[in-house]
Amino acid sequence: MTAQQVIIIVSFCGGIIGGMGMGGGTLLIPLLTLAAGLNQHLAQAVNLIAFIPMSVVALCIHKKNGYVMFGKSLHIVLLAALGAVGGSFLAKYSGGYVLRACYGAFLIALGVYQLGKTVYTAIKSKNKRVATQN
Repeated sequence: MTAQQVIIIVSFCGGIIGGMGMGGGTLLIPLLTLAAGLNQHLAQAVNLIAFIPMSVVALCIHKKNGYVMFGKSLHIVLLAALGAVGGSFLAKYSGGYVLRACYGAFLIALGVYQLGKTVYTAIKSKNKRVATQN
């Protein structure tokens, strides 16, 4: 299998996962670096480009369902844009090792957060069932 075929398959899988609600980049970046052999800078660039159409579709769907309040989200959009520009400059001037380490730390923190959230929800649900039984 050629590198181009691997990149196409990995990108397709990342798009499917992104469409299911989980951030496709969570899987796309590691797969592009590990399976396709791309360097970290290029993998992150591909992820950012792939994010554009997925986010536009998601925004349209959420707007149609009435979940978007543009007035209340303006400050979040402005801060996110500022963070994106700052992050782009940091990524440009940092080495691949630093990017991999930061991304790995992000994935670990995300995993710990998701695990904690799941455990908290399970305990809360169990306590609620016990309280209704008594």
